[in-house]
Amino acid sequence: MSDVGKDIVVGFDGSDQAQAASRFAIREAIAMHLPLRLLHSFTPPMGGAGLGYGTILPADALDSMRDGIAVHLAQEAAAMADSHPGLDVSETVSVGNSAACLIDASKSAALVVVGSRGMGGFKGLILGSTGIQVAAHAQCPVAVVRGEPAVSANTVVVGVDGSDMSQAALSWAFGYAARHGYGLRVVHAWTVPSFDLLAAPAGPAPADATLISQEETRATAEALAGFRSDFPDVEVNERVVQQHPVAALLSESADATAIVVGTHGRGEVMSALLGSVSQGVLHKAKIPVVVVGPTTYSDGTGLGT
Repeated sequence: MSDVGKDIVVGFDGSDQAQAASRFAIREAIAMHLPLRLLHSFTPPMGGAGLGYGTILPADALDSMRDGIAVHLAQEAAAMADSHPGLDVSETVSVGNSAACLIDASKSAALVVVGSRGMGGFKGLILGSTGIQVAAHAQCPVAVVRGEPAVSANTVVVGVDGSDMSQAALSWAFGYAARHGYGLRVVHAWTVPSFDLLAAPAGPAPADATLISQEETRATAEALAGFRSDFPDVEVNERVVQQHPVAALLSESADATAIVVGTHGRGEVMSALLGSVSQGVLHKAKIPVVVVGPTTYSDGTGLGT
């Protein structure tokens, strides 16, 4: 598959979180042999003592603000290029909602990278609506840098449940592990199905945990079969556990470099922005989290349509 026209986009506002996001983005741009683009979005201030409430800045004032930001962003891009010879770095200053700008940029991106919190247009990311919107609606995988992993980390954790979304997550995770020489820890967490007391007041028949575990293990092995053949050099470790998926992924990621999840899991409501597992991991993880939607190709490149 051709990656012509694709780039790695990182939301950048100069904050410490944005700097951490840019380091992740730089590594991916180099590993994937793609250009890096710094994107800063801002919403013009409205109102003011001399302008009146709700008054938009005059065009010349808006241009001056944009030009000032562009100068600083160009300096950051030049510094990154100087520190990484051969890396193609560009910058874009956009006026508008940060989530909308990042989602629009994802149309031509292989990956969008954002920090967990920032200043200006990216403040409140993840805890507010911006991060949820970008991860849910982007047309490529989205990496949210919640924190930086230990230098010694060399394992990628990916959550699977047999859904199409988890297959997309597996695809990206295998490609990511192969690019960096990491091992892959595949986590399949399951719980005993709940039941409706009104429909079954006497309760369900006792669940055979051993049988369920064996079935889930078999399903996980089947999901991995094709990827093992395509990525023979990636060391794969399977974890099938009876635990809530969010808790399982977090507990298995103590020594990981990143967690990879699909936008939705099996049985979750597809009309929701993000599934409960991806949201839970995004809120609680202390390392980068990559959210992968259905546009990821099965060859593990992570390039969207």
